[in-house]
Amino acid sequence: MSNALNARTHARLRTRPIGVGYLRALEAVARHLNFRAAAEELALTQSAVSRQIQALEDEVGQPLFLRKTRSVELTHAGRQLLQAAAPALEQIDSAVRLVRRTAGRKSVAISTSASFASMWLLPRLEAFQAEHPNIDIRIDATDAIVDLGTSDMDIAIRYSRPDAMDSAAVQLFGEQLAPVASPWLLASSPPLAQPSDLAGFALLEVAHRMHNMEFMTWQHWLDGKQLARLEPKRWMYFNYAHQIAQAALTGQGVALARMPLVADSLARGDLVEVLPGSRVNTPCAYWLLVGPRSQGRAEVQAFCDWLLAQAAITRSAIGEMA
Repeated sequence: MSNALNARTHARLRTRPIGVGYLRALEAVARHLNFRAAAEELALTQSAVSRQIQALEDEVGQPLFLRKTRSVELTHAGRQLLQAAAPALEQIDSAVRLVRRTAGRKSVAISTSASFASMWLLPRLEAFQAEHPNIDIRIDATDAIVDLGTSDMDIAIRYSRPDAMDSAAVQLFGEQLAPVASPWLLASSPPLAQPSDLAGFALLEVAHRMHNMEFMTWQHWLDGKQLARLEPKRWMYFNYAHQIAQAALTGQGVALARMPLVADSLARGDLVEVLPGSRVNTPCAYWLLVGPRSQGRAEVQAFCDWLLAQAAITRSAIGEMA
């Protein structure tokens, strides 16, 4: 009789929705693959986390982890449940952060690349904050693509080909590449009057070759000038555009720079565009995207309006038609 009762009880357990709190323990243990580390993160005892996982396994009717002597491993059932639970928990956390943020001070969270943030956005932010001192700004500078539908980011500024962008994206400006150098490097070096003169200089180059991004390389530019075999004085390789620009500013060589990102340095005279008329267009542009849950918020709209006005100034500075 007792076995029959237990079977009916387990059947009811396995048809009702599982406790959401258990999923937090599942995600933490799966990420650390260690009960102790998960317990420390969740501010629980190790035995409490173990009991939560055991209760979750009882409810779903299958083991979710293989317990080993010093570690744990997800089972197939555990991976299936984690695949659904992890993004759901992130979406819940994002919604909570958004609710907390809108309940207090006004703020705007922006996702963009490290190079765009340091070279274009940050130098301009003081002007926005002077106009809107009651709006807090948070910048997440990463090359990883953030999902605005599930994250707590309000705005994304992305570098992409047009055919890869959402139809709701607004183009800030296109892009051209051109050789630039510091004026004091040019003053202390042999003349740089034609493309072949680059052989007397160090060329600052991107270190990694992303798929379908060969157009950003010196080799692509040199091929277009029928100088495929040109060997510079030396090569210097960097991971990010802002590192290349900084190296150019300090006179370490000639950079093939992104015009929108060095427009301010050119205007101040910190960099000089060498070989006038040698710019090349790239197939990419810079785009503004607004998260679906952030549309309609006054502070987000204010930031977008300011951003578009700043983009218009950059387009004018680099000679891009509106």
